[in-house]
Amino acid sequence: MSNRVPTRFVKTLLRMVGDKGYNFSLVLSDAGLDFDPLNESDPAYRSEISAMQYSRIYQSVLRLLQDETFGTTGSELVAPGAFRMMCYCIISCDNLGQAIQRAAEFYRTFFGENSQLYANFSDQFARVGYRTMARNERPRVEAADAYGLSMWHRFFGWLCGRPIELKRVDFSGDTPERLEKYEKLFGCPLYFNQAHDLLYFDSACLGWSVVHTEHSLREFLRTAPYQLLMMETSPEANNISAQVKAMIGHDFSHGFPGFEAISSALKMSAPTLRRRLKREGTTFQQLKDEARCEASKLCLVRPELSINEVALQMGFTDPSAFHRSFKKWTSQTPGQFRASRRVSKR
Repeated sequence: MSNRVPTRFVKTLLRMVGDKGYNFSLVLSDAGLDFDPLNESDPAYRSEISAMQYSRIYQSVLRLLQDETFGTTGSELVAPGAFRMMCYCIISCDNLGQAIQRAAEFYRTFFGENSQLYANFSDQFARVGYRTMARNERPRVEAADAYGLSMWHRFFGWLCGRPIELKRVDFSGDTPERLEKYEKLFGCPLYFNQAHDLLYFDSACLGWSVVHTEHSLREFLRTAPYQLLMMETSPEANNISAQVKAMIGHDFSHGFPGFEAISSALKMSAPTLRRRLKREGTTFQQLKDEARCEASKLCLVRPELSINEVALQMGFTDPSAFHRSFKKWTSQTPGQFRASRRVSKR
């Protein structure tokens, strides 16, 4: 998955803030953007921004509006935090099928008909999406339509800690411009002018275990939608190490999830998990180091955090130990990495 996001995705978020009377210049500054995404004539305008910049803008808008939808619906929520509450409702489900059914029930309870999550399972396919879309004013499929379905696809994969291969995607609108972008996004046949907007995937995926916990969910919600944007969606990435890494997450301020807990969540013994990881050329320690390295980089690009504060968030009580570990991972000290990022933004 590319770590770039089209700038046009930011425009809707900024308009939401502007419509409420907020000045979004501080939102852009906090995300490290040096141009106005609503002004394409701005000399500094760029057509893409980083996934982290998008996520930081999203989180700022979320705090201002006190709402969480991840761009998955076009309707107004009945109560603030509905997506967050839906996540907590489904995180204890045993498998993906149960989670989708519970999510659909949640949306039937709190959402209008146009934005209810539709789910239909057969022996061959699971179909999930939106049964009704208002297309009177926009008959052509737009980026927002694809983005909403893509976020659900990635969210389901995140729940299971592995990518879900799509068999087809239906859209109720006309064929969009730049069709190749949509084909690349989903990696499967696309059908237009269909009855509903739906994702199709193999029903066997419904039996996959939900591998996350309330702890990893809290970290997911704190940085969303970054983890979804960065998810590997290729079926070739469907391996046990990807699932373990997803469960390790990026929040280490309260320690790491234990190896025994992870093997139990994956429904296998600890020796079996070690053998599986060895066959894939890695170890639990290597995966922890990779996860902590990625999380360190995400924190170091946040100028409001001192390097010592980053060390604490990564679970290091001794800042010098963090310096040594980070240099081992990246061949740079935390200060050198932060300085290089400042230079790259100019």
